[in-house]
Amino acid sequence: MRRSFHHRTVGGSAVSGVSLSNGTARATRPSGLAGKIVLLTGAAGGIGIALVESLYAEGARVVATDLDVSGVPALDGVRRERLDVTDGPAVEALVEKIETEWGPIEIGVSVAGVLATGLVADTTDTAWQRVFAVNAQGVFYLGRALARHMTPRRKGSIVTVSSNAAGVPRHGMAAYAASKAAATMFTRCLGLELAPHGIRCNIVAPGSTLTPMQTGMWADADGAANVIAGSPETFKAGIPLGKLATPEDVADAVVFLLSDRAAHITMADVYVDGGATLRG
Repeated sequence: MRRSFHHRTVGGSAVSGVSLSNGTARATRPSGLAGKIVLLTGAAGGIGIALVESLYAEGARVVATDLDVSGVPALDGVRRERLDVTDGPAVEALVEKIETEWGPIEIGVSVAGVLATGLVADTTDTAWQRVFAVNAQGVFYLGRALARHMTPRRKGSIVTVSSNAAGVPRHGMAAYAASKAAATMFTRCLGLELAPHGIRCNIVAPGSTLTPMQTGMWADADGAANVIAGSPETFKAGIPLGKLATPEDVADAVVFLLSDRAAHITMADVYVDGGATLRG
């Protein structure tokens, strides 16, 4: 479901009013995303589409990339570009192209990801390498390219969409969990390096989310209920909030971390999993 956004503008910036206890009112800090160029990978997936729409609603100029961009929303101000995140030179070339044709990229979001399930003993070299190529190397390639351009300008914001599987063992998901753990720690290390240059790097770690990646693992119509209830035989906790996340839930967390409202937050790892990992 696509959302409608209603806000007023003051001085060209979208703001909303809040009433204080003393009866006065002030405007909340605007997101600061309007007019900024965003480079987003994995834009044709469930979370990616939600992010394209959310960033568009904030007034950002979005470069939406994926292997197949036909599923990316066709919106004014959204530029669709095919990109294989496992191809380092292609990532560098696209960043150069956007900087030349559109202007400086101030925001980067890594969403592209793939899932592989199965026991470690049954995991092939090819499957392992493919998962790491997309989920970890792809994050590295984008982060490196953006760091090279953002550092001289001394500003920017980067978010990696990882997974709560990065912080807790998952039965039959070793490749996926390990690749997401690598992406998470890389992003935190990148954030430490770039903080002196005014560049923030954060992570959003979704749990079970209503996307094709999630529903593709369900054996029957009880898939959602089974995920919410948990699986003691595989040592997987349920979801305390009693529901799956929506792509919009994840997008909201990403947009917040990208925005000026999170101006003093960096190297954070925000779990959006309904409490499934019993951690913040």
